[in-house]
Amino acid sequence: MGLGDIADTITHQIEAAGASAHEALFEPVVRLGVTGLSRAGKTVFITSLVANLLNRARMGQLVTAAEGRIDGVFLQPQPDVTVPRFDYESHLSAMTGPSPHWPASTTAISELRLSFRVQPGGMLAGLRRPRIVHLDIVDYPGEWLLDLALLDQTYGEWSAATLGHIKGREMAVDYLKLAADTDGTAPLDEVQAKALAASFTTYLNTARNAGFSDCTPGRFLLPGDLAGSPALTFAPLAQPEKAKRTSLWRQMERRFDAYKAKIVKPFFKDHFARIDRQIVLMDVLGAIHAGPAALEDQRRAMAEILTAFRPGQNAFLTRIFRGRRIERILFAATKADHLHHSQHARLTAICQAMVREASDKAGFAGAQTAAMSIAALRATTEETLNHQGRRLDCVRGTLLEGGKSAAFYPGELPNDPARLLAPAREGGEKWLDADYQIMRFAPSPIELVAGQGPPHIRLDKAAEFLIGDKL
Repeated sequence: MGLGDIADTITHQIEAAGASAHEALFEPVVRLGVTGLSRAGKTVFITSLVANLLNRARMGQLVTAAEGRIDGVFLQPQPDVTVPRFDYESHLSAMTGPSPHWPASTTAISELRLSFRVQPGGMLAGLRRPRIVHLDIVDYPGEWLLDLALLDQTYGEWSAATLGHIKGREMAVDYLKLAADTDGTAPLDEVQAKALAASFTTYLNTARNAGFSDCTPGRFLLPGDLAGSPALTFAPLAQPEKAKRTSLWRQMERRFDAYKAKIVKPFFKDHFARIDRQIVLMDVLGAIHAGPAALEDQRRAMAEILTAFRPGQNAFLTRIFRGRRIERILFAATKADHLHHSQHARLTAICQAMVREASDKAGFAGAQTAAMSIAALRATTEETLNHQGRRLDCVRGTLLEGGKSAAFYPGELPNDPARLLAPAREGGEKWLDADYQIMRFAPSPIELVAGQGPPHIRLDKAAEFLIGDKL
């Protein structure tokens, strides 16, 4: 590094320290990371959260709003001009328009800034001026999330672990046969390398659609402008005892290392390391419906992704000189509207049990953690029906396939989460004493009055945990 580079680095650090000091003293900025695995509902969550912060009639559990101390909330131009803006207006139109439908899934990182004008509270409130608090919401694809765990793995370790956990999965048969027939010590053949990467990518897509969470590398699923590049042309192979530098195995290793260095690390440094509040959305009901293997896979994934977080307290000087640390982490089981409210506590308990390991680690590091069940956009109503002499607590909604209104009973979740987690950990192939079903509902038509955001379940409680103290 030359003297000019050193000077630039020092100047950048001084400017960053000055910006952090200004934020902490005058207009604090809270960076909220929104993440989750595929189909967990990230786009819907952000859209409904923003709509309900702009129109707060349904935000009774956000204390500052309930006390009437929020004078106004405004959408602002985002400060980072190199990151796409979250397309809030289009997504809200999709969810609440004349023909409501779910918005498109997240395919790239995006941001949105909300600014709050807040009246102070307490005995001396009348002597203090209103203050401005900025909320930067950072959205990124769930497919990229698990890649952060790759930073601590070598290619050999990742290959061994991947080949081990996909063994026995029907959708992996073709790739496993291809890998078994491949000689990793042979010289690199680009056609062969592309065939391996393509076959492995086909497996990843099929596994994700079947409800599995361990689908790394995530950019294989959403390659964007990296499609076809060497950094995305590798796949797991058994490690040979010896392999020359020009061998297929060594070249795969080099590409795996490049993937981490050129794709994963910049994402971590530029976005993840700057977050100080985090919500992890989990499609727990979808995993339960997919079976014990998918549920255990999701539990493992939640434990792994926390290793990428930097939990702890953001003291003033720590933020300036050492970067931000995540102060609060919320694990949220989504699609609570697919269950009658009488089962919400059970869904929350299952979510808590699934993230217990991750939560304990974060708590030890000084972060606050919580788990709850939510629905960012409520798409159903509740009914109790009589069926063969038994009263069933159901939900009614518009089916995504066909558009018909239907009442649905998904089955009864157990009071004890161990009834699900134990057979999942033990490698059970199916649930022995129950059959858990899930339906896909479309958004219901909404008629909003002035001041109201879209209907939800516990979105206000989630907001209170994540940002309430900053307001």
